[in-house]
Amino acid sequence: MRNCIRKVIYLIVLFAFNLSHAGSYEDFFAAIKQDNAAAITALLKRGFDPNTRDPAGQHGLLLALREPSLKAARALLDSPQTEAEVRNAQDESPLMIAALKGHLEIAQALIAKGADVNKPGWTPLHYAATGAHLAIMSLLLDHHAYIDAESPNGTTPLMMAASYGNSSAVKLLLEEGADPLLKNQQGLSAIDFAQRANRKDSADIIAAFVRAKQPKGKW
Repeated sequence: MRNCIRKVIYLIVLFAFNLSHAGSYEDFFAAIKQDNAAAITALLKRGFDPNTRDPAGQHGLLLALREPSLKAARALLDSPQTEAEVRNAQDESPLMIAALKGHLEIAQALIAKGADVNKPGWTPLHYAATGAHLAIMSLLLDHHAYIDAESPNGTTPLMMAASYGNSSAVKLLLEEGADPLLKNQQGLSAIDFAQRANRKDSADIIAAFVRAKQPKGKW
């Protein structure tokens, strides 16, 4: 009889735990969408795993940065258990999303938490250059981001800045040592990217930089 009672109590507790966890799961992702940092913090204090993924496999931190729900992202980053180096289906990391969207403080927190500045393939510097976020570009370079990192098709951050960023991003990369003569797998250089995107100011800066590096002729 006692064994039966114990089993019933165990089943009741297990059911209550699962029901509570299911509710927490829904509350967690609702709080991210609503940018409700207090709700997230409360869930984490109760033991909820900040690395929980939604039904589509998306990590909570990536979802917060995509919204963007920056208060929620900050609450997640404040948790020692939150993993900074995670990926979505497109192999994007939280640092890449922060770099693309220009969230400097979030990028700083991610790097402090161990985010990979030089992940293989597309890098945070590619993304920062695409958005012409100069402060984040400088931050990444200060943390030893490889300035001529090549994407899977050989595209460099300078090429992305030339096509999608602006002349200031191009100038920063050139002054920091980016190689303007590199070509991607299609045989395109940074100046080709600028010309294809009708960004004459960037193309002119690259051309002037290349000319200045040429050895002086003897007369």
